[in-house]
Amino acid sequence: MTGNSFGQALRITTAGESHGPGNVVIIDGVPAGIPFSVDDLLPDLARRRPGQSKIVTQRKESDEPEILAGVFEGRTTGTSVAILIRNQDQRSKDYSDIKDKYRPGHADFTFDQKYGFRDYRGGGRSSARETTARVAAGALAKKILAEAFGGRVLGYVAQVGDLKAEIADPASVTLQQVEEFADGQPNIVRCPDEAVAQQMIAKIEEVRKAGDSIGGAAEIVAANIPAGLGEPVFDKLKADLAKALFSLPAVLGVEYGIGFGCVTMRGSEHNDLFTTGEDGQITTKSNRHGGMLGGISTGLPIVLRAAVKPTSSLPIEQATVTSSGEATTIRTRGRHDPCLLPRFIPMAEAMVAIVISDHWLRWRAQNAWSPGTE
Repeated sequence: MTGNSFGQALRITTAGESHGPGNVVIIDGVPAGIPFSVDDLLPDLARRRPGQSKIVTQRKESDEPEILAGVFEGRTTGTSVAILIRNQDQRSKDYSDIKDKYRPGHADFTFDQKYGFRDYRGGGRSSARETTARVAAGALAKKILAEAFGGRVLGYVAQVGDLKAEIADPASVTLQQVEEFADGQPNIVRCPDEAVAQQMIAKIEEVRKAGDSIGGAAEIVAANIPAGLGEPVFDKLKADLAKALFSLPAVLGVEYGIGFGCVTMRGSEHNDLFTTGEDGQITTKSNRHGGMLGGISTGLPIVLRAAVKPTSSLPIEQATVTSSGEATTIRTRGRHDPCLLPRFIPMAEAMVAIVISDHWLRWRAQNAWSPGTE
């Protein structure tokens, strides 16, 4: 199986399955000297882990990471960083009665078509459990961005069903707003619009009790990113970010800036007009371009949105067929998220941070020296 590595100057390779012993990531290209320890991994892994609230899957995983290589005395060494997160609460028996049935919305059929064999326990390699490794790599990528130029990547839930948050300035949203309500209670849906967040929680509870699921959208913002990152043709920053987000389970759409809103606009409405800021730096008066022009960062916040489908695994009965083509019905047992969005946020942040770190390291390698410089 190929396709387990992502990135160029910063390259991650992952391995692991939903019901195997664990998931591991190897991160190549990390600069030496970055302060890094297990404590840096814990916050985002806790945000991603199952069982954290009543509106996510109740699978119990502590997601305690082990750094196996690449760190010495609290700093990266410049060699490959390896991180392992062990699985602890697999219940493979939940899947034994559906091993020959194709679950609607899942990759069971396509895996059989590609390999002629599949791990039916929770989706195997295609399970979102695999993203633990990516979130760990993303935590290190965030450290690189912060150390290099104060870069920050933050995501939040922008929509659940027909409930949409009102966010005036995406770049002004704080981690505290995403994680806590004003009274200090956990914001379990991770929507910074508190009034809408409460409605989202109620909606997710409603569909959960009905044995169903619901989709939504996440918004991810990368702030304090320097201009000049990205390539003008095949490796456009926007293209690599889209690939990164599309590589996550359940993502059906990605847009940036004004996105599909551009289809009804005229050029005079859509263009962001250039100006000189108070600091003397060239910028634009608006950010409909989402922080990227020609596939290269402009220095304004990079704003992306990902559409996430409803969870496919449902306890209600659905029609399907067996691997031999016989008509049957299926109910998916096990523990599943009624809405994927709350746990999707750290996954999306991780992939965005990995892409931007990769492009910054590529920029640094290409532009560290040029004729006429010392």
